Amino acid sequence: MQRYFVPAINFSDNTVTIEGDDVHHITRVMRMESGDEIICNHPSGKAAICKILTVSDQEVVVSINNWLEQSAELPIHVTVAQGLPKGDKLELILQKGTELGATGFIPFQASRSVVKWDNKKVAKKIERFKKIVKEASEQSHRTILPHVESIETIQSLVANSAFYDHKFVAYEETTRELPTKKLSYYFDQITTGEKVLICIGPEGGFSESEITKLHTAGFESIRLGPRILRTETAALYALASLSYHFEERE
Repeated sequence: MQRYFVPAINFSDNTVTIEGDDVHHITRVMRMESGDEIICNHPSGKAAICKILTVSDQEVVVSINNWLEQSAELPIHVTVAQGLPKGDKLELILQKGTELGATGFIPFQASRSVVKWDNKKVAKKIERFKKIVKEASEQSHRTILPHVESIETIQSLVANSAFYDHKFVAYEETTRELPTKKLSYYFDQITTGEKVLICIGPEGGFSESEITKLHTAGFESIRLGPRILRTETAALYALASLSYHFEERE
């Protein structure tokens, strides 16, 4: 059943009003009509099976049949801080990271990031990123829409990291020579409901200055297996490992 994320203001006691691009998707792409059923997600994380009442070019009005009890969310809140990579790699990370259960994404301008975005480009990119996350959330039956922050600097990332319970940085030198522990050691320290921040560098990795700042702010270096991963693989490896640890391991 097709799922749509709807702003809280569009929910009433018994009906939901859908507006914007989703109207086009319902009427032109899915070719739905009165009587068809969809799922509407409330920003609180609740979802309801709804029946279409009326359809127009501007809005689709549905009635709430019943609220669902199920949830497809990770039992912890994981935010991925991603150093800006080249090309469309960030779009892949956002899409697949959403499918794997990330709560949010923080793109940041690392010193070794090849791409440099001005303010005008940032606004346009963030708008597209949010659309990618929304579509991936609907496809994967998420009940929470992950947030996508604007582009940060390493300084603002470090400052904002104070609001997380656990902070990790995937550092390639950990794989090569630094002493480290298995991921399970760090994951065992996390309890249900806590906030986790995982920091991933761009293609060239982190500079020594950035790593020093992160370590000083309390980030722990983690090893994502014995091999050096591409930047677009690292976040997905970490999220998949967390999913197994908290959702599939007996």
